[in-house]
Amino acid sequence: MKDYVQVPAAELEKPYELTSTGESPTLLCLRVCCCCSALRPRYKRLVDNIFPEDPKDGLVKADMEKLTFYAVSAPEKLDRIGSYLAERLSRDVVRHRTGYVLIAMEALDQLLMACHSQSIKPFVESFLHMVAKLLESGEPKLQVLGTNSFVKFANIEEDTPSYHRRYDFFVSRFSAMCHSYHSDPETRTEIRIAGIRGIQGVVRKTVNDELRATIWEPQHMDKIVPSLLFNMQKIEEVDSRIGPPPSPSAADKEENPAVLAENCFRELLGRASFGNMNNAVRPVFAHLDHHKLWDPNEFAVHCFKIIMYSIQAQYSHHVIQEILGHLDACKKDSPRVRAGIIQVLLEAVAIAAKGSIGPTVLEVFNTLLKHLRLSVEFEANDLQGGSIGSANLNTSSKDSDEKIVQNAIIQTIGFFGSNLPDYQRSEIMMFIMGKVPVFGTSTHTLDISQLGDLGTRRIQIMLLRSLLMVTSGYKAKTIVTALPGSFLDPLLSPSLMEDYELRQLVLEVMHNLMDRHDNRAKLRGIRIIPDVADLKIKREKICRQDTSFMKKNGQQLYRHIYLGCKEEDNVQKNYELLYTSLALITIELANEEVVTDLIRLAIALQDSAIINEDNLSMFHRCGIMALVAAYLNFVSQMIAVPAFCQHVSKVIEIRTMDAPYFLPEHIFRDKCMLPKSLEKHDKNLYFLTNKIAESLGGSGYSVERLSVPYVPQVTDEDRLSRRKSIVDTVSIQVDILPNSIPSDDVVSNTEEITFEALKKAIDTSGMEEQEKEKRRLVIEKFQKAPFEEIAAQCESKANLLHDRLAQILELTIRPPPSPSGTLTITSGHAQYQSVPVYEMKFPDLCVY
Repeated sequence: MKDYVQVPAAELEKPYELTSTGESPTLLCLRVCCCCSALRPRYKRLVDNIFPEDPKDGLVKADMEKLTFYAVSAPEKLDRIGSYLAERLSRDVVRHRTGYVLIAMEALDQLLMACHSQSIKPFVESFLHMVAKLLESGEPKLQVLGTNSFVKFANIEEDTPSYHRRYDFFVSRFSAMCHSYHSDPETRTEIRIAGIRGIQGVVRKTVNDELRATIWEPQHMDKIVPSLLFNMQKIEEVDSRIGPPPSPSAADKEENPAVLAENCFRELLGRASFGNMNNAVRPVFAHLDHHKLWDPNEFAVHCFKIIMYSIQAQYSHHVIQEILGHLDACKKDSPRVRAGIIQVLLEAVAIAAKGSIGPTVLEVFNTLLKHLRLSVEFEANDLQGGSIGSANLNTSSKDSDEKIVQNAIIQTIGFFGSNLPDYQRSEIMMFIMGKVPVFGTSTHTLDISQLGDLGTRRIQIMLLRSLLMVTSGYKAKTIVTALPGSFLDPLLSPSLMEDYELRQLVLEVMHNLMDRHDNRAKLRGIRIIPDVADLKIKREKICRQDTSFMKKNGQQLYRHIYLGCKEEDNVQKNYELLYTSLALITIELANEEVVTDLIRLAIALQDSAIINEDNLSMFHRCGIMALVAAYLNFVSQMIAVPAFCQHVSKVIEIRTMDAPYFLPEHIFRDKCMLPKSLEKHDKNLYFLTNKIAESLGGSGYSVERLSVPYVPQVTDEDRLSRRKSIVDTVSIQVDILPNSIPSDDVVSNTEEITFEALKKAIDTSGMEEQEKEKRRLVIEKFQKAPFEEIAAQCESKANLLHDRLAQILELTIRPPPSPSGTLTITSGHAQYQSVPVYEMKFPDLCVY
């Protein structure tokens, strides 16, 4: 139905002048207006009516209700209503009519909230176009207005998604607003808050739809994530909110961009799926690198705590893999940067521990051990390249920085390993032990060709410290599970090296694995314990598996303790750890046979200190005597044999009065008077084998076994541990004899002929008695010595003979020279040295 304009009759009766067309001007104007009004669509008239003459009056509510009713009744008109409103809004924005712009956006918001039909999608396009216009304007007030409208739109749940709609412009614009540098601080904060809220609206609108995953594309995440981190970092620090997302008040959200950005960041990560996790995490590394936030790394740690607590638990290993990858990428950066990344990894592992770490267990340890080796290599190179003056200061600072990296790696390895299940922890222990280099062997898998002796020692210490951290708190039901043969042999090899710190670490690792009842803290410090019962030591009956373990490996353990006590560089801590080792074996693994062997071992140590075949200093000899006293005092009270306890107590009492330097409480003091010799001391100061055998004979212990002196078995570990021996001296002499020296020039080593030598050669009466004594000792040994000790000694001799034969054959049987060249290894690099045919020497049978 068309509308017509009625003209009053008085107006028509007035005289008028004719125009060129013969009509009155007034009548012509009215007729034109009537035609235009009649031609304008109703939706335009309804839209025009909501705008008052004065924009200060605000939206005309009555006409707005009519427009809303019309839009709901005729939803097919929504598209045109939106287009017309967008047209008017664009015009008002250009003309800076802010009042009308506010009215238009208010009308759009009301229409958007009121209409929920399929036809709303074309209207949304017009709405987003108008929001984009506002965001493009340079006025902060309009930008905030457009953001608020977009947030309202984002909270509307659409029935069906619109796959053609994209939000690239809004992501870019909101991200730019997050970095606003407006001159007015309040306006700047307002714009940044609007940008964060806009990003939050984009996230909520897009992430729920699996088919429209454009928001997770790298080009969008590279804008969203740094914008949020920028606001979390730049605004003054607020209380750290670590853990599950907090519920701050609305006022905090509006006033503090940091809180709002953190909540948006949590929401974004919480909505990330398996395939989108990496795209959301990688921009964090770029932001931290660009702003140099790894040193100091408080903000980096804060960010990754938020990440680990916000993502789903099953995706934790993705974040750990990304951190490891970034650590590899930054391997040439400064030590403090690498230390910051490793500390972030430690925090991430701490949160993901006992969760879904997935297949990254070995990858984590392999990467950390690789960087540990690199750090030691950098440290060794800095020490070698340091010079006098200012360069020395730089070298020392780099050295300390590298130690920070190494300590961070060890702490991470230990924390990660200590939170793994037992079956995985045992694998990691084997994995780390396989990396420890041992001189003379090539069984380790770590490249140490560039480290040198100092670097190799450093990496040995670092790896053993890592192993110590992993084994901390490890509780195995049987000792065989904790110390299998494949792990025990390589672990004990460093215990014979000429480095007291390495030996200390090996003993501490052994204590972690042996101490299954937490008794080690009660045994700390070497001392004479008046009453062992006061310690309340926990112990259980020895199981069959532990008994078989000691039968198989007991002699090996005794040997390493015996040789470890006789090292020249031992300090007080070494003796304390050796004492703890003996005590833990007594508590955890000792039956009657083991106790007998341990007492034999203690007496053998006492005899070695008295005889002093190894030319030990007086301090070390007295230290061994004190160690023997402390252990025999402990074991006598543990087995509770009164006669044995009485003998030990009597010797300790005499020592307290006449020789206090034989007791641990005195010898390890700073100023302790040492004797000049031990040969002239009274026998009452020593623990006597015959009296111990008499005291234990009536309690079921083997007296015959006690009467056999303990002799350690000889194995190849002496050679591998750089320990000087007669065999090594012989092999060195063989190696230095050149092959080109004629036989006439070789000087044979003949014994010097003296009167004493001739006298001994003539007098053969004593030789027969010595032979008889040797035979008697051998027979007695085979009759009374334990079978395990005899078997181990025979096996060691056979292995030693086999190795020496192999060395001799290697020296004598060499492949003939070849014109194509002979493979030689120099400094770890393979080279071919060719020999010309005319210089080759052939056997006579081959020449004709």
